[in-house]
Amino acid sequence: MPSDFRPPASTPRRTHFEVCVLPYLDAAYNLARWLTRDDADAQDVVQEAMLRAFRYFDSFRGGDARVWLLAIVRNTFYSLRAKGASDDAHESFDDDTHGLIDEQLSPEARVLLAVDVRALHAALGQLPHPLREAIVLRELEECSYKEIASITGQKIGTVMSRLARARERLKTELSRSSTEACRHDV
Repeated sequence: MPSDFRPPASTPRRTHFEVCVLPYLDAAYNLARWLTRDDADAQDVVQEAMLRAFRYFDSFRGGDARVWLLAIVRNTFYSLRAKGASDDAHESFDDDTHGLIDEQLSPEARVLLAVDVRALHAALGQLPHPLREAIVLRELEECSYKEIASITGQKIGTVMSRLARARERLKTELSRSSTEACRHDV
């Protein structure tokens, strides 16, 4: 290879893609992580979704690029899952990596919060995919009902009922785990 080789300059399409879509890469990974429950699988889903997003970027007609990308991530997950991607692998979240615990809290408060975070992660992991997907998009990605409906291809009423069922199941599961923890403490 000649020493004066330079990679091709960024094309307007590539630059536009980077400006519109790349700011939502963390949101894409977060959704994929919750859907797959595995870091490596989430990375695979996001990589494939980003390739698809770039390949079909010409079909993006403006609007909310985050919603467009999250829909691609969701569809990619289900496509890969249907092709036999592992859905059984389950790896717990690493709080140091995901930064869910405020480092400025007292050590006692951090321990209590870590227990609550682990219980929440376990409860979320018990939800069926459609409910987990809805609650993650609403509560973690802060999507509106309309955005969730657009991402999932569901009617707003379906989104609302899934969110209600997800919240009820989380409440039940967290209450049960809290009751069990109290019994072990006594």
